[in-house]
Amino acid sequence: MLSGPDLWRVITVLSLLSLLPQVRAEIPWPEVEQRLARENERLARRPQDHAGDYFVVCTLYYTPMESGFTAERSFDITLETKRGLRGRKYPREFLQAVKMEGYGRIITPVNGDQYIRHTGGDSFVFAAKPAGHGGELRPRLSAAARREQPVFGLHVKFVTTENIIREVFGRVNWKITDTGGDLRRWQIDLYWGEDEPLGPGKLLARPRGTEFEYAYTAVKVSKQTEKD
Repeated sequence: MLSGPDLWRVITVLSLLSLLPQVRAEIPWPEVEQRLARENERLARRPQDHAGDYFVVCTLYYTPMESGFTAERSFDITLETKRGLRGRKYPREFLQAVKMEGYGRIITPVNGDQYIRHTGGDSFVFAAKPAGHGGELRPRLSAAARREQPVFGLHVKFVTTENIIREVFGRVNWKITDTGGDLRRWQIDLYWGEDEPLGPGKLLARPRGTEFEYAYTAVKVSKQTEKD
């Protein structure tokens, strides 16, 4: 019979599995892309064209914290080192999460650096702070867009109109601080900030503090692209 830590580990796994259909259903990208194309074509046909108005899908990314990867929460905490980590070892699923999200906060700073950054493949480097091509990532302010989409270039500011985004993030004003080749056309990735992961496996890419997955929203793009 299970007892103590083993029992709690099983309970944790079962609880996470019960959450999975609600918070980690796959985004139906073919359907999403069709709607995005249709809505933006409609806006483009107006006499005034887009005039700063666009229709996008907002997703979310975050900076996982090493402190949240524990055996009690059923994470694979097998210690591993990778190229660029100078022999220092970190939990396996923490490194996997950093690969997904780009940065991770470590428990023990290395020469003053409190983060590690994924640089591609199985390589990492230590970093002072999370940053994109357009500067430091700021929680609930920074956003990322597809690299080949000039409408949402670096430093472009925009306002979201969907209530769920205001409720989840507490704001409607955003700025493009990073670009990503893996993002899709009309997709905007909103930066949540630092957080523990929601759970192991498929839940690594979800911060513990929200069950937000994605939301459609109309946005108003500002012509201003100043860096501040």
